Amino acid sequence: MIKDTGPQRFQTRYLFAILVALLMMPLSALAYLDPTTGSMLISAIVGLFASLVLAIKTYWYRIKAFFKRKPTRSETDDEVA
Repeated sequence: MIKDTGPQRFQTRYLFAILVALLMMPLSALAYLDPTTGSMLISAIVGLFASLVLAIKTYWYRIKAFFKRKPTRSETDDEVA
């Protein structure tokens, strides 16, 4: 069986390109965003920032211990003596 997909392959790519171009075209939403919506967005961003700061503060000692250098065996022997 010999596959002759030259022109058919070109047509498929052409059709796919047209489909992608049509899907990327913006549609008008006819939406209205009032000032309350802006306030909600700002308060959500501030709340997210506050929760991230609280989470970092809560786990600060674990984070600090993770990056802290662990003492070697000779350093621990010196402290005991």
